[in-house]
Amino acid sequence: MAKDRSQRDDYTAPLRRLLLGIVVLCLLGIFIVWRIDSPRVERFRAQVVDKVVPSMEWAMVPVTGVVNLVRDFQSYQRLSEQNRELRSELRLMRAWKEAALQLEQENARLLDLNNVRLDPRLTYVTGVVMADSGSPFRQSVLLNVGERDGILNGWATMDGIGVVGRISGVGADTARVILLTDASSAIPATIQPSGQTALIAGDNTAAPVVEFLENRELVRPGDRVVTSGDGGVFPGGLLIGQITADPGGRLRVRLSADFERLEFLRVLRYQSATPIPDPGGIVGPLRPEAALTPQEAGDG
Repeated sequence: MAKDRSQRDDYTAPLRRLLLGIVVLCLLGIFIVWRIDSPRVERFRAQVVDKVVPSMEWAMVPVTGVVNLVRDFQSYQRLSEQNRELRSELRLMRAWKEAALQLEQENARLLDLNNVRLDPRLTYVTGVVMADSGSPFRQSVLLNVGERDGILNGWATMDGIGVVGRISGVGADTARVILLTDASSAIPATIQPSGQTALIAGDNTAAPVVEFLENRELVRPGDRVVTSGDGGVFPGGLLIGQITADPGGRLRVRLSADFERLEFLRVLRYQSATPIPDPGGIVGPLRPEAALTPQEAGDG
């Protein structure tokens, strides 16, 4: 075995040197041919290029594939950017649509009631969403506005289109918002156009449940749901969403606010009406004669 291995080594070493010499001579010959400046040599080089270069197209296939892949990725990026722009434009158009519907309804009411005195215009404070609860059992977010901005518990919050929730817990610089989807949330609402009143209760799902509905037969999927203002917590007329039905037939609300992209929220400054302890005081103060007792009137 040792003898056979030594014989193989004796043949392999000269063969390697021979092949190396042939390769060196070929490369040297190619270098010399490509350096000669002669018309005949130029024609020879052209013929060699015509024969060799077309046959090397297979080597360009991976390069072509990589280039096409890069172009497709760039096209996908452009499509993604256009998709984001179209999505933001769609949200803006929805906001304009809801604003137009509200203006149309308000215009119709004003045409019928020319002498009605409207409520003061609501003002708001805009806050940035800092964090969410991150829990499936509690739906809330944290805003970067608080007592220094005059925020009070119970105020409604919106994302520009629909109601998001209410303030529940105020700190010096932060405030906690309980979302409509939270199990502890319950808002009195009015369903349009039937005018039915109901309670929109969260159950930790994306679509809150419609409860305590007066007459279900008057409600149809697609009806608008707005706040009723009952209880003096939320102002009336704020958009909540639209009626929908789950597979079990239970009525729910498809919220208009985009809960997947909560970045900025508006906290509505709303002061409920002051309770009147003396209903008779609405008419006006008593006359001096009416304020006297019968005995005082007889003495006079």
